[in-house]
Amino acid sequence: MPDSDSPIADTTPAISAIDSDLGDAIPSEFTDLYEVNSYRNASRILATACKDEFAEIVKALTAFRIKTEEFVKGGGNKSLIAKNIEDILNPLGWNETRVKGDLHIRKLIAYKEPREIKRGRSKGQSKLEGKKREDTFVLRGFIDGHKIDFIKNRIAFDLEWNSKDQTFDRDLYAARTFYECGIISAAVLLTRSASLAPLFAEIQNRVDIKDFKSKFGASTTWMGKLKYRLDAGRGGGCPVLALGIKPALVSDFEDWKAEHPVIRRADFDISEAAAEAEADASDE
Repeated sequence: MPDSDSPIADTTPAISAIDSDLGDAIPSEFTDLYEVNSYRNASRILATACKDEFAEIVKALTAFRIKTEEFVKGGGNKSLIAKNIEDILNPLGWNETRVKGDLHIRKLIAYKEPREIKRGRSKGQSKLEGKKREDTFVLRGFIDGHKIDFIKNRIAFDLEWNSKDQTFDRDLYAARTFYECGIISAAVLLTRSASLAPLFAEIQNRVDIKDFKSKFGASTTWMGKLKYRLDAGRGGGCPVLALGIKPALVSDFEDWKAEHPVIRRADFDISEAAAEAEADASDE
């Protein structure tokens, strides 16, 4: 065993909460469209304990498609992709939800106080008698502001299409808070798969948009940034199903390319993003 000042050997087994397989919970047509990573048995929990709601998500996301122009057009504070997901899930009863709570504290005190003896040989003397007292306090706002995009019954669903990657920390903190409060059984987080990088490169070569590469770059929300947080245990005990959008979900890409000829050549290499994610993980 290495001493306390020695680095951990490369052969030391790593702890990971990622599931080695998905079982029969996820249909193959779904995995054609989405990269799927299950943590803490999320896929099995969702498919059994939350069967109807999970089937609803799988059906909705399997039918969902993205048009190439939605990558290019600005959506203001919310992307067109996020708005389209809302339009699908809100009518089905999936609603933005926030959890708030005060911490009520009971302070149970066991103490002794003298009591005068009323009769017998020891009459007039005193003895210590055990007593109990309860004091109560409240810590207001102990839980506050943990919002999740969509909640239905015991499933939380969050979409992070293109935000700063630190947004994942907020999402995971929210999910674990809902879970620890007993409100949900598992969470589903949807983001971009690294396999979209070549598609973004093609778009960048065909549109006149400044800094398009950085818009979808390594420091934004994509699966690599989410996985290393989950691998590090930032989801706590909450089972999390991490989904990454693959190129197959983009329905019109070949037609769009035919209508938008190449106007420049620029690199958009996912290895850069992967290297940055690895560096971030080692730093933390």
